[in-house]
Amino acid sequence: MEITSIISLISLILFPTSILLLFNRRRNSAFRSRFPPGPPGWPIIGNLLDLGSMPHRTLTDLKKKYGDILGLKLGSLNTMVILSAKAASELFKNHDLAFAERSLTITMRVHGYDRGSLALAPYGSYWRVMRRLVTVDMLVNKKINETVSIRRKCIDDMLRWIGEESKKGDQVELARFVFLMVTNLIGNLMLSRDLVDPASKEGSVFFKAIHGLMGASGYANIADYLPWLKWFDPQGLERTMERELGKALEIADQFVKERIKEKKLGDIQNKNFLDVLLEFEGNGKDEPERISDKDLNIFILEIFMAGAETTSSTIEWAMTELLRNPIAMQKAKAELNNVIGPDKKVEETDIESLPYLQAVVKETFRLHPPIPFLVPRRAMQDTKFMGFHIPENTQVLVNAWAIGRDEDVWSDPLSFEPERFIGSKVDYRGQHFELIPFGAGRRMCAGVSLAHRVLHLTLGSLLYHFDWEFEANVSSTTLDMRDKLGITMRKLEPLLVVPKKSHLSF
Repeated sequence: MEITSIISLISLILFPTSILLLFNRRRNSAFRSRFPPGPPGWPIIGNLLDLGSMPHRTLTDLKKKYGDILGLKLGSLNTMVILSAKAASELFKNHDLAFAERSLTITMRVHGYDRGSLALAPYGSYWRVMRRLVTVDMLVNKKINETVSIRRKCIDDMLRWIGEESKKGDQVELARFVFLMVTNLIGNLMLSRDLVDPASKEGSVFFKAIHGLMGASGYANIADYLPWLKWFDPQGLERTMERELGKALEIADQFVKERIKEKKLGDIQNKNFLDVLLEFEGNGKDEPERISDKDLNIFILEIFMAGAETTSSTIEWAMTELLRNPIAMQKAKAELNNVIGPDKKVEETDIESLPYLQAVVKETFRLHPPIPFLVPRRAMQDTKFMGFHIPENTQVLVNAWAIGRDEDVWSDPLSFEPERFIGSKVDYRGQHFELIPFGAGRRMCAGVSLAHRVLHLTLGSLLYHFDWEFEANVSSTTLDMRDKLGITMRKLEPLLVVPKKSHLSF
């Protein structure tokens, strides 16, 4: 999210006078008395300048002054920010339905993307159908168990790619290999095919289209906060999204048509996730009779963008923290060696026997949630929340990054300590509001069960099969730990590491 570009544009578009500021404060005094407290804003732009370049950090800092709930006026958009586990618990336990709608940006609406997306769709019949298909027919444990061999193949491919690089003794960009692996994993689950090969300089057309789409999605748009600028599209983001999303939808449509043709010819060996969507038949009353081709295409893109980006960023942060904390690295590797034994492979059935590895993943999620503000929600009607009046259409940001550093819940919250989860029942499946990287409530991420397996299998395999070192001129104290916001929260500088083979079973 390029907040700095918004600030630059604001300075060019307007410069409020002190008289207007005084007027604005008086006009909003009654509003502020009922709305959650927050810093005073400027006329027209409100609190946009208070966000800074890293809003998940700057808004967390405001908790000390304003409390667990922060009220902001971002241009014309009322915004409530949840900053503590206590406030998150109140939101998801007692007000989940009142805030079940999504707050949508201009680029989210391009080509009707929001209408076909599971994460963004209006809270209604289409969303319920898609949610049911994903949780019951695609990602229920029985179905996930049936695709173990696909994950095994994709993990083995990734290990082989890295192994080939390790022979050269060069550093590797770890997140890139994980991203490629997950792209192929989703490609096999959704479309029954690999989509990328790291040896190919060109890469697949679809892979490049996804990259272009993610690039277009990773910027904040000033027109979302100042609607009168929408017609000017001052940053060109709407035009860029129309172009990039259009390309990606065309390619996804080709995949759908190819699969329909294969089904007609009877040339189907294994049923994939796309087949589940193609075979859906609704009752035609409170749900659609079928899923339209356009919505199928949008859903395919959504799965690729969400799965590959969040998984690769989480593995990158986990490995970064382990390299900065050698004792934790040693404990994780020792556990793997004891449980797996020599010259074998980490299997999904081993995950439950690896409590320290699980603790590493949880601690990574606590400090580095992939989507710091989760997916923004919106008030469906005027709501009284923790003594405050929240007007209809207020945007709700749940700052998972701040919650992971909540001093009322976590001791020494800035330290990477997987041990805090050993013997703890705290999990990230939506029941413990101090750890919600996947969200909670009815609009929680539907892919948490699959993500659980992929993350542990990937990280465990990387740690078991390789010893990892920093490049020569980097150490745990000099490593750049800055982050950047786009679709997910990634390292500003990609993690470059040198892999050395440990176990040779792949």
